[in-house]
Amino acid sequence: MFIGRQEELNVLHALLNDVGHAGMIYGKRKIGKTTLIREALKSSDKTNVYYECVKGSIRENVDGLTSELVHGGVVPEGVRFESFPDVFRFLNSLPGPFNIVIDEYPYLKSMTDAKMVDSTFQSIIDNRLKNCNLLLSGSHISVMRDLLKENNALYGRFQSVLQVKDLPYHITAEFYPEKTAYDKIAHYAVFGGSPYVNQFLSPDRDLRENILQTILNVNSPVYLYASHLLMSDFTSAIQAERIFSVLGNGAKRYTDIETKLHMERNGALNKQLAPLIEMAQIRRTLPINKANDDKKATYELCDNLLRFYYTYVYRQKSALEMLGAAAFYDAYVEPTVTEFISRRFEEICRDYFALQARAGKLKGIRNIGRYYYDDPKHKKNGEFDVVLEFADGYDVYEAKFLKNPMDLTVQHHEAGQIWDIPGITVRQIGFISASGFTETEEGYQYLDGTALYQDI
Repeated sequence: MFIGRQEELNVLHALLNDVGHAGMIYGKRKIGKTTLIREALKSSDKTNVYYECVKGSIRENVDGLTSELVHGGVVPEGVRFESFPDVFRFLNSLPGPFNIVIDEYPYLKSMTDAKMVDSTFQSIIDNRLKNCNLLLSGSHISVMRDLLKENNALYGRFQSVLQVKDLPYHITAEFYPEKTAYDKIAHYAVFGGSPYVNQFLSPDRDLRENILQTILNVNSPVYLYASHLLMSDFTSAIQAERIFSVLGNGAKRYTDIETKLHMERNGALNKQLAPLIEMAQIRRTLPINKANDDKKATYELCDNLLRFYYTYVYRQKSALEMLGAAAFYDAYVEPTVTEFISRRFEEICRDYFALQARAGKLKGIRNIGRYYYDDPKHKKNGEFDVVLEFADGYDVYEAKFLKNPMDLTVQHHEAGQIWDIPGITVRQIGFISASGFTETEEGYQYLDGTALYQDI
């Protein structure tokens, strides 16, 4: 089942339906790159050849691509090429046109000089695409991003560059369309937007049953995906997993991570975080009103499923094996899973407003994010989690993942806390409740869970 990705398809269609150009597509493992590529190739009237590289020598991969060309009827049986330029030189002698896809491009660098590989493909793009399009694809995000840097031989060679990310929450919901907004939010908060992961969910099961059958089932592809995601592409996987475990369900300050990892405060943590940020496993964010204050920066996991795995499973694997999925869920997950989902719900709300802004529905908006505040009166500080910044002030929304509708008592309490904070210019206060409201009042903005999916 192919869901969403229309914008990405449009980019690939523009490339593949032309001729003589190169493109690049990248994203983490199991995000749906290959499925997206194959879907795009369906609409092309060219001869399409797809080859996935192996972790082997250049010679092995040249032979592998040749085999695919033979299988596709492009090259006669028995032909052998010495190099990739030879392959494309031969293709240029044919009528064509061709779309050539080379997937897992970083594997070509695993047993040879990486700069030489990039230089080879620079020459191919510059001189050997007379009747071809070339699409390079890869899952190792940092390696693929290196191709875009000015000191790389392939810099400036791609007509199109496409990063494939998780599906947004409102598109992911198409995997379970009949669920209530409350349950859609819960499923996205736990499983995220990977098409690979969501294909294993049953729309007829509730959240607990889907968790038991997937991420808490040690034989499930979803469990294996979460537990082994780092191993294939990150050499310091043990340290990365420790960082993931510290982050778990929430955003952490740099010094808090250092403390929990028992690391010296000598900048060593930066060297651990940098590649994880480059690989889009972790993101670093700042409050919208403290954009230049590095001390207010927080780090958090990008992937919802990994958040769940490192919050509940990573340190309790032995308990999961001893108790079984059902008892483990009741003991370790059930007591705090609503809090876990609530933090992801805030992110869904920010994403909703980002979609509105990109659609031109929020005139004058300058930023969306968290707002850091100090409250000397009550001797506390903290953050408002869903805030829209405009030139004349802020719209502050309180997002609540509640099973029951939000009542006026909660609304008045939350509004009072906002008005009590000194230094913030509040234009508008709003409430976002997953299950709606018992009552509403003039002067506030309201969004329920259903509106988050309908007003896109």
